[in-house]
Amino acid sequence: MNKHSEPTRPAAEQQVTLRSPGELADALPFLLGFHPTDSIVLVALHGDEGRFGGRLRLGIPRSPREWAPVAAQLAACLVEGSERRGSRPEGIVAFLCQDPEHGAAGRGVRDRLRPLAQEIRTSFGRLDIPVHEVLCVSGGRYWSYCCPDTRCCPPEGSPLALPGTSVMAAASAYAGIRVRGTLREMEARLEPRRDVAHRVTNQRQALDKAAATLVPLILGGGDRERIAASTLRTARELMDRLAGTRPAPARPDEGRRAAVGSDVSPDSADDRLITDDEAAAVIIGLQDRETRDRAARWMEGPDGEPALRLWQALARRCVGPYEEHAVAPLTLAGWVAWSCGDEPEARVALGLALRLDPTYTFALLLHQAFNEGLDPETLRRCLRGDEESATSPRPRARRRAATKRSTRKLTERAVERAVRKRADKKATVKKTAPGTVSSPRPRPSPQTARGPAAGRGGQRETTTGG
Repeated sequence: MNKHSEPTRPAAEQQVTLRSPGELADALPFLLGFHPTDSIVLVALHGDEGRFGGRLRLGIPRSPREWAPVAAQLAACLVEGSERRGSRPEGIVAFLCQDPEHGAAGRGVRDRLRPLAQEIRTSFGRLDIPVHEVLCVSGGRYWSYCCPDTRCCPPEGSPLALPGTSVMAAASAYAGIRVRGTLREMEARLEPRRDVAHRVTNQRQALDKAAATLVPLILGGGDRERIAASTLRTARELMDRLAGTRPAPARPDEGRRAAVGSDVSPDSADDRLITDDEAAAVIIGLQDRETRDRAARWMEGPDGEPALRLWQALARRCVGPYEEHAVAPLTLAGWVAWSCGDEPEARVALGLALRLDPTYTFALLLHQAFNEGLDPETLRRCLRGDEESATSPRPRARRRAATKRSTRKLTERAVERAVRKRADKKATVKKTAPGTVSSPRPRPSPQTARGPAAGRGGQRETTTGG
């Protein structure tokens, strides 16, 4: 089943062929970098070999009445995004992932989600794009909604391969790609603490105190710069503190069964290094957009890892009525993760930020830039340039005014301009060289892959690149 290229060829040209629904199901976690739970996952296919292209993941709507409009919207988004990157999809592979309720069987999930699978096929059919496969993954088994052959797709479902034994697992291990665990586990490490009651109460009281003191000063304007400087100074001290300890493991282990924030969770060491008052002061300070944007400069090199750990820890401290205050640290966590090449973490953090506030401009623009395949170096250059202008030897008043102007430019306006420029460039290339544009080479990431080839004697065949 393996189809590796000759070892003398570049690593980007090495390929693995997936020939069955089971191999597609086993490959899914390696396409996203984690095991999706309660998710619709759509993957675009390009070229004669069915190279995997853009992909979308969305939580499955609870109400079946939402399935039709959501399927239509996802189809339009995936096609539009693929066209912006260079080519229209020639096919689609879809996955519906949802665990059964306790004591129930995955077969019931398959039956319940069958209308959603049909809505997905119909939505792409309206766009003249075939859906080669729709798989339901539930309770450690998978079912095909497209294959009528009970010899390969029995009614009781087929078991997923044991971890580490599939074709994609071997290829990914060779390429150094790892899977983080489930989406739910990754989200839990970013969600508010719900451990010992008195700890949550103490953090909430610290947030009440910080909000009562800092918010009037920020809104009043006169002390805004002083509060920003204090916030960034405290954040830097916390980053230096975190840098002196080992980070928590990226893949959850047995300790993950404990509540997030508890003494035995992998993040407990980071949580213990930050007091309630320190966390509250930085969380409230980051609600000021200019302060948040200046904090975004800690995005690479020795600052990257401790900054990411700090933003993750602060998101966990947004308890009770302050849950929406996590949008700022979650967005910063998504930005730093993307900047440092951690795409799965970036997707999860930005997804949670937009779940809390779908209108948060910075998260929306970063999410769009990420999905457009924009190189984060474009934004890093803007941030580096802003830092230089902010520290230049000019009079303090002029420097402060320049910092505010450039800060606004470097984030929301810079991201928006970069995305628009990329879209315009793609449109120009397609206009000046019709018929000659091919899909761009996938960026090295856990999501680089190739998909099912259509029409090979009726055999479903998928090729994935390493």
